[in-house]
Amino acid sequence: MHATVTARVLGLLLILFSVTMLPPIAVSIIYSESFAGIFLSAFLITLLAGLVIWLPVRQSAHELRTRDGFIVTVLFWLVLSVFGTLPFLFSDALELSFVDTLFESVSGLTTTGATVLSGLDDLPKSLLYYRQQLQWLGGIGIIVIAVAVLPMLGVGGVQIYRAEAPGPIKDTKITPRITETATVLFKIYLTLTATCAIAYWCAGMSTFDAITHSFSTVAIGGFSTHDESIGFFNSTAIMAICTFFMVVSGINFALHYTVWHDRALLFYWTDPEARMYLTILLLGMMIVCLFLYASGTYAWDDSIIQGAFQLVSIMTTTGFATAEFDSWPTFLPYFLIFLSFFGACAGSTGGGIKIGRMLILMQQSIREIYQLVHPNAVLPIKINNRKVPDRIVDAVWAFFGVYLAVFYLMVLLLLADGLDYVTAWSATAASLNNLGPGLGAVANNYSELTDFSKVILCFGMLLGRLEIFTLLVLFSPTFWRR
Repeated sequence: MHATVTARVLGLLLILFSVTMLPPIAVSIIYSESFAGIFLSAFLITLLAGLVIWLPVRQSAHELRTRDGFIVTVLFWLVLSVFGTLPFLFSDALELSFVDTLFESVSGLTTTGATVLSGLDDLPKSLLYYRQQLQWLGGIGIIVIAVAVLPMLGVGGVQIYRAEAPGPIKDTKITPRITETATVLFKIYLTLTATCAIAYWCAGMSTFDAITHSFSTVAIGGFSTHDESIGFFNSTAIMAICTFFMVVSGINFALHYTVWHDRALLFYWTDPEARMYLTILLLGMMIVCLFLYASGTYAWDDSIIQGAFQLVSIMTTTGFATAEFDSWPTFLPYFLIFLSFFGACAGSTGGGIKIGRMLILMQQSIREIYQLVHPNAVLPIKINNRKVPDRIVDAVWAFFGVYLAVFYLMVLLLLADGLDYVTAWSATAASLNNLGPGLGAVANNYSELTDFSKVILCFGMLLGRLEIFTLLVLFSPTFWRR
């Protein structure tokens, strides 16, 4: 591990992040707001910090290797989350504590979408833009890290699709090929965002709302510029556009590249993970829509529109809302939160355990049942007609076990802080799955929670975004041994 190369990369990240404080200044000027100064101050502080870290080590010749990659990945989210609080802290329009600003910043960058804010419709547009931009930046960061760093852990994810990906690493150090990968993925991400924004605008959104909501839609973040979220627009066309782009953004971006490169839409269905993802979405829609209609909650048309939208929004861990789904009858709110554990595909902007891991867990469970009857049978687990190494299968089970342990530890900590079980369970699921909305006291926002609960949930958001092991590996003594 080389501290100099870690500092060099971290310094560059901060310098680049400081530049993202400039667009809100333009927004402030366009809308004649007096908030340009807070973003200019945040820009200068972040830029100065980046230069102080980068300049002393800018000549470092060491290459970024596996251990350095883990540290940089974790610091990327931690340090940028802290500096991301600056505009919120400096703003008189919010008057938030540091913990609240950290919660909002972490939630934005991890594309969780949980918020402590209310009265969004009355906030300055520059602050609203900055908040949406945080999610968009977090979304592309997730994708690049998913194909560049997480495969080194071998915990079951994008590495399953190495042959299809446009360039995930195959050795123990980060090579120039990752730059090529990041460039391709960024182009896809930018194209989806621009297309989404144009579609929103054509459907009736203002230019500002179209751009900002495209940020949080493609990032699967769920932040909105209105308290009523997507429901504010009261438009079936906007809901349909949002649903489409949430589904698309939940698919492995490496698969998007393959489809684009080979001009073959059929790959979306022949890919086992994407097929399982789309199948669960369709089955989930049928269950929710039929139950909403059978229970008399909505008429048939509204049952389809509201049920399909909310199912996609929650399962993909976006968190947009058009209705108060927490008040839907009987099992539906819990069913929706349950589906967020499945989440989206590996290598997407979505959260959750990931469909790729669920696919392996399902195949392994079926194999174990079959071997009870045929104990001598050799039954390899295959994805895309390739055998999944036992190392990855074991790692997926380990991930699942650690995930459950972390989940219920967080629930217990929240219960100890005085929350009821429904609130504690759903808030933990919403943070660890990077979902956002929960049930009970966190159905609308998280402002009523104590600072202790907010810090716990911030940690959960980071754990969920970093696939748990990426962060926990730093607590292992083995990691720090030479």
